[in-house]
Amino acid sequence: MEFHLFLPQMRMSMEAIVERAQAAEAAGFGGIAFMDHLAPPAAEGHPMFDAMATAAWVAADTSRLQVGHLVLCDAFRQPAVLAREIVTLDHASGGRFELGIGSGSVSAELTRFGVDIEGRRVERLGETLDVLKLLWSGERVDYDGRFHRLKGAQQIPAPTRPIPILIGGAGPKTMALVARHASWWNLPGNEAHRLADLRPAAGSARASLQTIVGYVGDESRREDVTAAAKRRFGWAASGPAMAVGTDAELVDHFSALGHDGVERFYCWFTDFAPVDTIAGFGANVIAKCS
Repeated sequence: MEFHLFLPQMRMSMEAIVERAQAAEAAGFGGIAFMDHLAPPAAEGHPMFDAMATAAWVAADTSRLQVGHLVLCDAFRQPAVLAREIVTLDHASGGRFELGIGSGSVSAELTRFGVDIEGRRVERLGETLDVLKLLWSGERVDYDGRFHRLKGAQQIPAPTRPIPILIGGAGPKTMALVARHASWWNLPGNEAHRLADLRPAAGSARASLQTIVGYVGDESRREDVTAAAKRRFGWAASGPAMAVGTDAELVDHFSALGHDGVERFYCWFTDFAPVDTIAGFGANVIAKCS
């Protein structure tokens, strides 16, 4: 099993983000993932940094962590620009960038910021994935789609390695893209109960799951941690989507899901992942799940 830190880059300084990333690297996390929105959902009045720039900054200040997103919104970027950004981050990080991408989870955000894709988000995502792979070949390529067109387009250098692609979602059209393009499939937490039913549609893609974690490092703090989890993440269902517990309870929780076929967990800590939480989780949960 792999553990990645999911760290929305909002309501904290860039220095605090880097501090958490470096703590995650030291604690045994395999990667870190940021969110991608034009304004933070349900928290539009709070400050937030750009997804790609944050990933680049953190990659420069770490040496081992895989860096990516959960997930980039396809509609925000023209694919030739995205292809160039990804190759640049791949080379700059020594092959540590992963592409996490989806069709967009907040439709009202697209409307608010004037991102018009005619309601065909998944169709556009499929074309973007086609275009990215063509441009990453380093060859001169053509493409004639509904949303994207290339005529003798070429981008070099090629990536240092085949870029791992993670696609998030659970709808039938999205699952078809997962089977066709993805190295990883991320099942949204609110769909975690459907893992066994959806797994065959993912093809050879490996399964990951985002889990909200209330880390009870000290039993005396259980009540406070539980209350904070409910207050901040009350919209999340119980079960695989949220885990509140001590070291032993969390080891049991993640081990059971690993037995069911989940190979990677994106941990979203209810206390906003201070360094001591990251360190404790690494020493007492990750180390015992490996």
